[in-house]
Amino acid sequence: MTASGRRRGPVPGPGTTLLVMAKEPVPGRVKTRLVPPCTPRQAAALAEAALADTLHTVLAAPARRRVLVLDGEPGPWLPPGFDIMPQCGGGLDERLAGAFAAVPGPALLIGMDTPQLTPGLLAVDWEVADAWFGPAADGGFWGLGLRVPDAALVRGVPMSTADTGAVQRARLHAAGLRVGELPRLRDVDTAADAVAVARQAPLSRFAARARELDPVLGPASAAGPVGAAREQA
Repeated sequence: MTASGRRRGPVPGPGTTLLVMAKEPVPGRVKTRLVPPCTPRQAAALAEAALADTLHTVLAAPARRRVLVLDGEPGPWLPPGFDIMPQCGGGLDERLAGAFAAVPGPALLIGMDTPQLTPGLLAVDWEVADAWFGPAADGGFWGLGLRVPDAALVRGVPMSTADTGAVQRARLHAAGLRVGELPRLRDVDTAADAVAVARQAPLSRFAARARELDPVLGPASAAGPVGAAREQA
């Protein structure tokens, strides 16, 4: 979509750096809101599957560079093709700001909680927008792109609140940027989120792991495969 909401084809994006903010999927450190009904190990397995799906989607998207901004250590879930950058200290806003400050523009940053992501969503058009914003259903955001990365645009935004996305979007507009809107996606935070996202992307690694946990999560496989590779943009 363009900044005014008018759809047009994306300009090929090999000049974009794709940043993935992620935490090593260690039991007890990731997806703690899934516990209960999941055990810490089950929650970490879901997180690992979501991260693997995200990384492979990024590999399939055009990019100048692909960077995993990692809290922890790489594991067997990491495919080749990524540079590794440790997350800086501080709150999430500081860590996001640090990721943007470390790379030249344009850059698009995403998280590891949307395994339903498709490569097409990452091919943003910098001719029509200075910033791209991907809202999350919980009020946050799953993606943030800046043609000219500026840590000040992120630093100080309250994170993990119902109005995080609204504050971040307002920050972009207040800076005079043309803001393009990406589709709203659902983050995986709770068991209900896990079931809904598994149904949306039934051929994903995440959905396969969720189906293994049907007795715990509920019928994640109730809706049969309808084309997990369906393009969302």
